[in-house]
Amino acid sequence: MDFKQKELIKATVPILQSAGAILTEHFYKRMLGQHPELKEVFNMGNQANGRQKEALAGAVLAYAANIDNPSVLLNVLKGIGNKHVSLSIKPEQYSIVGEHLIASIKEVLGDAANDELLEAWTIAYNQLADIMINIEKEMYLANLEKEGGWNGWRNFTIGKISEESKEIKSFFLYPTDGKKIADYKAGQYVSVQVYVKEIELLQPRQYSLSTVPNSEFYRISVKKETAILNNPAGMVSNTLHGMQVGDTINLSNPAGIFSLRPAGTPIVLISGGVGVTPMLSMLETNRDTLKNKTIWVHGCRNASVHAFKEDVNLIQEEADWLDTYLFNEDVDDQSDSAIIEGRVDLNKCKEAILLEDAHYYICGPEMFIKTHYNSLINFNVSKSNIFYEEFGPGSINLN
Repeated sequence: MDFKQKELIKATVPILQSAGAILTEHFYKRMLGQHPELKEVFNMGNQANGRQKEALAGAVLAYAANIDNPSVLLNVLKGIGNKHVSLSIKPEQYSIVGEHLIASIKEVLGDAANDELLEAWTIAYNQLADIMINIEKEMYLANLEKEGGWNGWRNFTIGKISEESKEIKSFFLYPTDGKKIADYKAGQYVSVQVYVKEIELLQPRQYSLSTVPNSEFYRISVKKETAILNNPAGMVSNTLHGMQVGDTINLSNPAGIFSLRPAGTPIVLISGGVGVTPMLSMLETNRDTLKNKTIWVHGCRNASVHAFKEDVNLIQEEADWLDTYLFNEDVDDQSDSAIIEGRVDLNKCKEAILLEDAHYYICGPEMFIKTHYNSLINFNVSKSNIFYEEFGPGSINLN
């Protein structure tokens, strides 16, 4: 790509800022209309609420803005690559996306999308596609080299279901073929694929693995998403909550770049609601192997939706390295002095969490992450020591 073409790409940034949502909506409608089989790859719930379109617009904008040095996006690209591999994305599907993205730029921008701009974007997209294909190729190979690893979808049987709160159930998933399963890092996730009757499609979702790695089963803990205001009920979470022991689902090999770093430094785990799931895996792993000083900060609406409270209490009874700070928006039992009323506020435990060289892990919805990431930055915590996992299509990039 020459200098002029790069300048054309960068000049697209303000256009994308003003027309990005329209462009991506047109793109998805165009592509899924001509390739309906891809509806089983994309999260149709996020298609309906617009979050996937926002995530694509943000990614396109970031790439255009960094066209001179796309290597600064490497960590973001690796995160996307992990998700693609967990969904079994194939190289040929990049050609489909590229065809419809360039066509959408032409159709939406009209006269502003001249031949020079379209050629520049075609080259830029193909370069990005090549980067992603190579990243994912290495990940696919790594999956097969790992004992018990696999690519694509593998059938698992639900061996046990446990109720963790009023909203959250844990599913213990055993390989139906009885063969070994791949190890994983605390904090990683699997993609789950189930058939959703309401839309007559297979649908994938990502769920964090919620227990310490073991050789027998995977455990995911799923919040049943009910319809609230303009947000529809979660298609996959409701399907899972309706399943029983003995039912089968498809799983990907474990994936994800959000994982516990094996450093001998303090750990601060900050979660909201069902964001507790990867944190529990990290906490249990620290208990079994590292025993680093750990601060557990968790918030939820009330006691009835507080998952894994007893699990954490049991660990704390035996662990002098663990301190906990629990926040409930509504405190049911006023005599429970361990609960801090209100939403998570890091100012209320600032002295406890500001530990030398500590690693900070945040998991929850977008606004939860942004709020507490910014609080840590205001506390002069280094960005390089803050790690986060967003529940959703990955629309934020703070580092």
